[in-house]
Parts: sequence; C-alpha cells; structure tokens
Amino acid sequence: MSAVTSWQDRLPVKPGTLPGVLVAALVLACSEFVRSGLYAAYLPQAIGPLLGVSKADAVALAATTFVVHFVADTLMRGPAGALISRFGVRPVMLGGATLSLLALSVMSGTHTAWVLLLTAALHGVGFSAMWPGTMNLTADATRDTHKGRAVTAISLGVMPLIGAGFLLLGAVAGRPRALVFTIILSVLGVALLAALFVPNRLRRAAEAEQETRPNRRARLKTALGALAPLFPAAFMQTLTMTLLGPLLFTLYRDLGLTYWGMVALLGTGGAVAFGSLPLTGKVADGGHARLAVTLGFALLALGLGGVATTPPMWALFVMAVLVGVGYAFIMPGWAALVTGRLPEAERPAAWGALMTVENVGTWMGPLVGAFAYRVLGPTGPFITGSALALITAVGYVIFRRTLTTRHEVGA
Repeated sequence: MSAVTSWQDRLPVKPGTLPGVLVAALVLACSEFVRSGLYAAYLPQAIGPLLGVSKADAVALAATTFVVHFVADTLMRGPAGALISRFGVRPVMLGGATLSLLALSVMSGTHTAWVLLLTAALHGVGFSAMWPGTMNLTADATRDTHKGRAVTAISLGVMPLIGAGFLLLGAVAGRPRALVFTIILSVLGVALLAALFVPNRLRRAAEAEQETRPNRRARLKTALGALAPLFPAAFMQTLTMTLLGPLLFTLYRDLGLTYWGMVALLGTGGAVAFGSLPLTGKVADGGHARLAVTLGFALLALGLGGVATTPPMWALFVMAVLVGVGYAFIMPGWAALVTGRLPEAERPAAWGALMTVENVGTWMGPLVGAFAYRVLGPTGPFITGSALALITAVGYVIFRRTLTTRHEVGA
C-alpha cells in the first residue's frame, strides 16, 4: 500500500483524478479526429459528387462549411465555459458529444447545401464544449507545480488523432458516403460513451458554491481583472503561431528546399520542441510562466527572422532549433500563465472566453500570412511572423506587472 501511495505522490495529478482526465482527453481526441478529417480532408474532395455541384461551387461550399463550423465553435467557447461553471464538466461534454453525433447523422444523408451548413454549425456548437471541458478538468486535477506541463501534454496528446483523422478520411474520400460516415459516427459514438464517464467536478470549493450574489459579483469582477490582460496576449500568440501553417507547401521551394528537406526541417524543429518540454515546462511551472513565454517569443522572433534572410541549408536547421525551443517555452508557459491567473471558481467561463479570442487569432493568422506573402514576397510571412513575435515578447516585458500569476516569483 505504501508503494502505491508513494507512486501516486510522484504523479503530477492528484490521487484518483488521472482516469477522469484521460477519459476527457479521449472525448476530445475523438472529436478532433472527426473535425480535422471531415472539414479539412473529406468534404473538400467529396462535396461536389455528394451535392451534385460544379468543382468551383464545391470548393466554395467546402470552405464555407468549414468557416460556418469554425465560427459556431468560436462563438460558443465562452458560453460552453459558463455552462461548465454552472453544471459541471460531464453534462456539458456529454451534451456536446450528443449534439455532434446528431448533427453529423443528419449531414450523412443530406443532399442540400443549406442542411450541410446548418449541421456544420450545430456540430460547431457541440464541439465547443470539448476544449474548455478537457482543459479545465486537467487544470483542476493537476498539482500546482505541474499545471503548465499537464495542460500542454494533453493538448499535444490529441495531435496524433488530428493527423490520423485528416489522413484516414482524406484517403477514403472517393469511397461510398456510407463507409465514410460509418467511420465518423462510430468515432463520435466512442466519444459519446466516453463522455458518460467524465467526472462532473474535480475541484470546487464549498465556499464558492454557497457564496451570496454580491460576493459572486465581486468574484466576477476579480475574474475580469485577471482575464483582461490575457486577451491581447491570447490573440497575438495564436495569430503569430498559425501564420505560416497553410503556406509551408508554397514557401519551401523559395527557401531552396526539396519536399523532404522541408520535412526534415519541420521534424528537427518538432523533435527539439518535444525534447525541450521537460526543461521548459519546469521553468514555466516553477513560478516563471511569464518569463517562459517571453523567452519563447523572443526565440521565435529570432528564428523566423533568421529564416527571412534565406540563409544556407545548415543555418535553416539552426533556425529550426531556435523556433522549436521557442515553441517549447510558449506552450507550457501560456498554460501556466492562464491557470495561474484565473480564479478557480470562475476559471471555466473565463478560459472559455479566452479560447474564443485564441480562435480568432487562429483564424486570422493564415490570412495575415497570405497577405504578407502577396505584398512582401516569399520572405514576407517570416518577416511578419518575426515582427509579431518580437512585439508579443516586448509586450510581456512592458506589461509584466499585469501578467504575473499567483505563483510568480522574482517578478
């Protein structure tokens, strides 16, 4: 028994909470598998034959379907967080999984554009519960000394399912609709079943449940004060970090790379980022969350600025290392900053609102990158990304007093 107790004490999560976090992560992973595969891979290829429209109309309709879904998800992140605050995690994630399954069940049989768009919007509403639910459950279950690393680990753990959904549903796009939607609905069925076992609430101080309305109003004011400085930071960092994504397959030739050279470069940056996380996460969780994100964006600015000079091949790998370490600082640093600033009782609603702003930055990043490419040429996205990263790093320095956490040391 003592050995079990000792083993539990070494875990970053509180005793008895790990199964609930893993179940919530499974619900999120299944939901992301479907979303990435459906909107990014399957519908762009199959929507023409499904609805009997021309190729030009199919491209426009596929893009519109994704935008409608993404906007619905973005707008509902805040309300989903507020519902989690009021009713707990399980009923909200269960409701979201149910709505997603029902919406895509209708989509599986539609032959009209307006039904496709409506079901995509409803799917977005259902999906909006998944990230706030999983992130808040993870933060509540994790010890204060590991919150940044735990939230980052769950976020990264979902990524393989995002890629798997994209590859699998893209590969079967030419197969009968019944087969594709059988896969989609089966995966959502797993999400729905798993949501039944998501814990309702892991940490909720009894005092917070019993406080009077005036005290609740005071708590909301405190939460808004903690949240407000994070809004511009959330927008700037997702804007910066998504600026290059859709352009990589366009830009690599301009950098003198082959396709496999680009893969090697990305693999190097990714491997460095993953390998650095134990160290950078320890910095973030050690009371230096703001320092971690500041260093991360400074390194990102340096790396992207270096790429903009179109250096020789060996130097590109050095820049990839800098960018990788930068991301390794940003991810746990941001998670620790958010969980450390937001009051626990209002965290779900506040974090949901913050995720809305993050999604807006995610949506605008590729547009800004494409505009920079058109105006400044192949190096434009890297120059713009470097400038935005530098502005963000400087912002963390200038506004350091308003961007500290409850656990910040040496600020």
